[in-house]
Amino acid sequence: MPPKRPKIIYPSYFDSRLSRAKGRRVPRDLSVRRPSLQDITRALRYLSLDFKVEEDKHRPSRWYKMEGRVKVYYEGSKEELLKKIGKILRSIRK
Repeated sequence: MPPKRPKIIYPSYFDSRLSRAKGRRVPRDLSVRRPSLQDITRALRYLSLDFKVEEDKHRPSRWYKMEGRVKVYYEGSKEELLKKIGKILRSIRK
């Protein structure tokens, strides 16, 4: 049974070009350059998680950039999920 509220994931959480103050949420060693929604969905499929892609959305703090988002149904903490996705993104990009 999925959790009631999904975790919202934006590609900018994993962008190595951004500082933490500008919106990156994972350590730099788990970030990649210009992550895409497709990269994130590939990582979520690898983790066998339920998710929904919303391409026409933007992060409120970056309202000028329509990057999309992913709603993920995950039981653990959001930070734990972000680190798992970051590790997979790094392995995909190598």
